[in-house]
Amino acid sequence: MCMFIFNSKIKEKCIINKKKTLDKRVDIVSLKLVKESSVLYETRNITNPYDAFRLVKSFLENSDREKFVVACLDTKNQPINIQVVSIGSLNSAIVHPREVFKVAMLSNASSIICFHNHPSGNIDPSVEDENITRRLKECGEILGIGLIDHIILGDRDRYFSFKENNKI
Repeated sequence: MCMFIFNSKIKEKCIINKKKTLDKRVDIVSLKLVKESSVLYETRNITNPYDAFRLVKSFLENSDREKFVVACLDTKNQPINIQVVSIGSLNSAIVHPREVFKVAMLSNASSIICFHNHPSGNIDPSVEDENITRRLKECGEILGIGLIDHIILGDRDRYFSFKENNKI
């Protein structure tokens, strides 16, 4: 005989089985990517930081808040998709590797390029920018998803590439 009980403290359904022990019900789930829209990108694969800059420029230019974006790439460095990972405030955005690599794993990406804007227009990387880049590179190595570059977008079509500046 099975009997359902409801534990109000931890709010989970449990079943008392024949041995008078509690069994916990575990949900079976699936994850899906949902395409929200698309952009036309004239260059098939990304071969340099300028190509990457052109891919996300429209997402980040003229933004009054800092945004962090990840572009997922296949084995030929062709963009698979783009996701806005974080929208922050005037001068910061909270970024965690878990959120950056979530879409990359779901997309079966071979590598990623990360981007964020500086609403001030200044493209010099902050200490926090350098720290998150290092952390993303380390996490990518563990996961087998390479971080190709991290690009900071400023005003007047200026950008800073960690790769071009030998910081990655």
